[in-house]
Amino acid sequence: MANPAAPGGMRSFLQAVSTVTEEAPTPLRVVQMEGLAVLKIIKHCEEFAPALVTGQLLGLDVGSVLEVTNCFPFPIREEDDEADADGANYQLEMMKCLREVNVDNNTIGWYQSCLLGSFQTVELIETFMNYQESIRRCVCIVYDPSRCSQGVLALKALKLTDSFMDLYRNNGLTGEKLREKKLSWVDIFEEIPIKVSNSALVSAFMKELEPESPVTQCDFDRLKLSTAPFMERNLEFLIGCMDDLSSEQNKFQYYYRNVSRQQSQQAAWIQKRRQENMARKSAGEEPLPEEDPSNPIFKPIPEPSRLEGYLVTNQISSYCNYINGVAGQNFNRLYLMKALHED
Repeated sequence: MANPAAPGGMRSFLQAVSTVTEEAPTPLRVVQMEGLAVLKIIKHCEEFAPALVTGQLLGLDVGSVLEVTNCFPFPIREEDDEADADGANYQLEMMKCLREVNVDNNTIGWYQSCLLGSFQTVELIETFMNYQESIRRCVCIVYDPSRCSQGVLALKALKLTDSFMDLYRNNGLTGEKLREKKLSWVDIFEEIPIKVSNSALVSAFMKELEPESPVTQCDFDRLKLSTAPFMERNLEFLIGCMDDLSSEQNKFQYYYRNVSRQQSQQAAWIQKRRQENMARKSAGEEPLPEEDPSNPIFKPIPEPSRLEGYLVTNQISSYCNYINGVAGQNFNRLYLMKALHED
């Protein structure tokens, strides 16, 4: 006997559950970080700068908000199999200890330091893919100690876009697949806004710590006219990225030359085979196939991945934006000093 329809157009429980299951997951809108977690990240990265360090992010995934409530650093070890095993054991022990003291121990990503914004690497993408196997939504918090010395809290929350992850899993980073998906170099990473939050008690304590003077030394430091060292290093890194991009372009030019040469060889071979088949038909013999899979000239040439080129282009964009921002601030300071001297 068929089940009667729900009165008044109301859906049954099974229908409601199936609808919820089919709905797309809530997109990540903001990363909310506790002030204590931010201070721990800054302290760890500043202590070991200019060496690059990493650590684990702990917190909760609540709807469209990823809450970072705590973190702990990874020990600096040499890269070998034993060190990887020790690092995994260290993470498990730390999370076990945090669980025993009733602290959030849910892994939601990791943080890492960088030098002048140089973080867009293949290793970062591979780490993201490894985390995605067990964590549906994870982020990487990138901190740049060199920019912090200029009065900028250089924190970024990054995640990979879904379209890029699908192509990366299927080894589809070829020109044809990228054009089909309309994926460009700006579609690799997605930056999530960061919101720093504190409890009411911490906010009240910070209010008590504020100096009575409205002007602090940090305010005076922002008026320094000399930023040449940072500009020079950024320009050096930018030139290095341009060299890397030129190498990637040469790699593809070599690939397309080989493809063109192979097509010419295939056309000549097919033309020769057709002439042979015409002679065989005249002699009453069976014609031979025009293409021979065993012939090396019919084997497709593998297309190089475009990932390196996309990452280098992304890095060049970051350097250009940073140089543009610093240059704009310098001009503002110079115009300010010029007005003061004229007065």
